[in-house]
Amino acid sequence: MTMTTPPGWYPDPGLPGTERWWDGTVWTAHTRAPDGQVFGLPPVAVVVAPPARRRGPLVIGAAAAVVGAVAFRGGDGGGPQPGPAGSSAVASGTVNSPSVQPSSGQPADPNTLVDQLNGITLPIPDGWEKTDDPVSGLVTMATKDTYDCPGDAGFCHHGTVTTSTATMTDLTTAEAVAKHDITDAANDAYDHDPVGSRPYNGITSHREVKSGSVVVDGRTGYLVRWQVRTGAGPGGYVESLAFPSTVGSQAMVVARFAFDAGPGGPSLALIDTVTRGIAPIGGGRNGGVGTSLAPPSL
Repeated sequence: MTMTTPPGWYPDPGLPGTERWWDGTVWTAHTRAPDGQVFGLPPVAVVVAPPARRRGPLVIGAAAAVVGAVAFRGGDGGGPQPGPAGSSAVASGTVNSPSVQPSSGQPADPNTLVDQLNGITLPIPDGWEKTDDPVSGLVTMATKDTYDCPGDAGFCHHGTVTTSTATMTDLTTAEAVAKHDITDAANDAYDHDPVGSRPYNGITSHREVKSGSVVVDGRTGYLVRWQVRTGAGPGGYVESLAFPSTVGSQAMVVARFAFDAGPGGPSLALIDTVTRGIAPIGGGRNGGVGTSLAPPSL
């Protein structure tokens, strides 16, 4: 049986003192220092193989510890190699995309969320802030205001947005990825967290309220939005938005939105506002297939 090394940061076999992102198949153009500072992308992106199957969480509620460890050693140019027999290899279904500060040392723009690996930025709405997800490590922003979860103990946000790269899947279209991801997105947001807590006492029912093609950064994406009802609290709205990345192999990027229903939840129009504001790092807009499409109306 062949063991596949999961995506992650590993020592660059060709550049000592540097870590390079392994996408699960080949090395990519993303590099960083061992202290975690991500370097700028080179002008020519590395072509990587199509991604495989993914699964990744959007956590709202009490923070939980990550269980598990991965042991690897540097490769000989063909990618990271598994460690000695007996070491554990925990595959990740989502490429975590660290948000970083500019290399100039200037503070990051508080109004912009940066997804370095996927080469995009998202506008941070008023009343929101970048947050560090202690469980998934995903690029995340959430409402500044929190409240006591109506189910299991913990604190909940009225709204969260995360971005990640779709991996560990053989799906190749934005529509297929979004339709596949929405169930996980809903469960991770409103049914349970990674350690089994149920901040809203679980999802009792759901219905699709919106789906269709949408332009994201000049490329054709697809969204699926559900309204979910929960055992405790007002329930909420969850959206999975998938679109091609503008860097590397143009693997699918997944943005997840989770907005509480009821008077405390953000306006659903804000989802479309954030979607329209997604842009390449450095500014400007990308052209591409689907530029004539307009975001579907509410």
